[in-house]
Amino acid sequence: MNLMKKRIILVAALALMSQSCEKILEEEIVSGITAGIYYKTPQGWKGGVNAVYETLRYWYGREEGFTFTTFGTDTYTKGADGSYKYFNDYDGQLNAASGYFSSTWREFYQGINTANTVIDRADAVEGLSETDKVTGIAEARALRALYYFILVQTYGPIHLTLEETTAPTTEANRTPVDRIYSEAIVPDLDFAIANLPATTSQLGRVTKPVAQALRARVAAVMGDWTKVEEMANAVINEGGFSLLPRFIDLWDISNDKNQEIIWSVQYTADPLTNAANGNAGGNRGHLYFLSEYDQIAGMKRDIANGRPWKRFQPTMYLLTLFERGVDSRYEGSFKDVFYVNNAATAPAGLNVGDTAYYVVPYAVPDEIQKSKPYFFVDVDPNATDEVMKLRQINYRWFPTLRKHLDPLRLTIQQEEGRRDFPVIRLAEMYLLLGESLMMQGRHEEAAEAINVVRRRAAFPGQETAIEIDASVLSGTGDHEGIDFILDERARELVGEMHRWFDLKRTGKLIERVQKYNPDAAQNIQNFHLYRPIPQDQLDRVSGGYQQNEGYGG
Repeated sequence: MNLMKKRIILVAALALMSQSCEKILEEEIVSGITAGIYYKTPQGWKGGVNAVYETLRYWYGREEGFTFTTFGTDTYTKGADGSYKYFNDYDGQLNAASGYFSSTWREFYQGINTANTVIDRADAVEGLSETDKVTGIAEARALRALYYFILVQTYGPIHLTLEETTAPTTEANRTPVDRIYSEAIVPDLDFAIANLPATTSQLGRVTKPVAQALRARVAAVMGDWTKVEEMANAVINEGGFSLLPRFIDLWDISNDKNQEIIWSVQYTADPLTNAANGNAGGNRGHLYFLSEYDQIAGMKRDIANGRPWKRFQPTMYLLTLFERGVDSRYEGSFKDVFYVNNAATAPAGLNVGDTAYYVVPYAVPDEIQKSKPYFFVDVDPNATDEVMKLRQINYRWFPTLRKHLDPLRLTIQQEEGRRDFPVIRLAEMYLLLGESLMMQGRHEEAAEAINVVRRRAAFPGQETAIEIDASVLSGTGDHEGIDFILDERARELVGEMHRWFDLKRTGKLIERVQKYNPDAAQNIQNFHLYRPIPQDQLDRVSGGYQQNEGYGG
């Protein structure tokens, strides 16, 4: 049975508190049993391992995760709707009182404590085979490493505990970042690599290649480029994965389980299996990156085009990053043409199926626009504001990111999506390999690793034209090699919850936000490299808890 499609509801305590005494495992309600008794059986302990995965569904494919990783970057700015625009603008509302800081802190520490519990109690489980025990511990440690990895990149020095917390506590530490890596993240992933199987019959379960890919990411943050090379090569050469022939096929929802996906968070059509720790369920990415197409003459909201919540609008930097006619990833990533689906409001001369709305990131002469009966959005060549260069724009009309669209939803208004969220793809490993080789001065090898991804992205017949040579990666000045790496990661991975962390680890967050995101440029400062510690954490710790610089407290 697909792991993440099992119904596992774990009502766990708040962060740093005890486990709940009630779970739903395999659709069987287990109540009135203490955690101590439940974890003593192989079935109960394995249910605890499965419960460690629940935190993934809080973050991946959810507004919280997208908000932290997409807003306030060079690729996306704020759209017309939503309550968390301050994540993009870096204004005074980005403070410790924000509910997203509190919930993110709580959810990840809840997942960490669940992992600590199954690890600590494994030896006491009667009848548990050694193989199942070691594999389960390795899964829990890999996930614990991931949760700490996200937290430490977000908040800096944080509370570190590797043991189960069985009672409420008002004590907490701020362990230095390097110790979080050396005492938790790195040894956890190394243990997982040594003890996890290479494959699994249960999609969504952590495997050895998943742990190796995460280790490559961690090594990139630590600047350990030989380790990045080693881990990326291991996944590429030994993992059994391959790039899909066409980039656009990655986003066919009927093909979201394919040979390029190293690891994905599983979602289903059943809303009861999609929730995480009592939160509303489903992959909701299909809501956030959409243009307001349903307000255009001749258009009405439908399932195929999506429910447009307009949270995230692409920057002009992103929209002009693709070499049109050579690189297929613009067309593969964005939907920029919408067709009449409402004859009742269609302009004269337009019928169902005709173009109703077209948005392009370049200037189109006025005489051509006037000759078209449809709604046209193009670039105003005289505009000085990068965000407002798209004519007609008021954060409502822009190319729609197609990666998260969910045409299989049952109703027009349905929020819960069924599309799996791709946490790690093979293309990322090639890009990390290329970056690691570049950082070691091996520019020709680096270019070839990156060209594997670029050739796949090429339109037919453009495979040679799209290739780069070593000089692109050895550049200096205004566009260094790392800038090309970031450009390429944007072309390939945009909207997949990497960007804020990518910019931070490369030391380019402030520079690129100031250059490419006018909504954020005036406010972003050095202290924004960390988020504020949530207020409830500050309030609950006896003796106080140090706030990050720049946020008061």
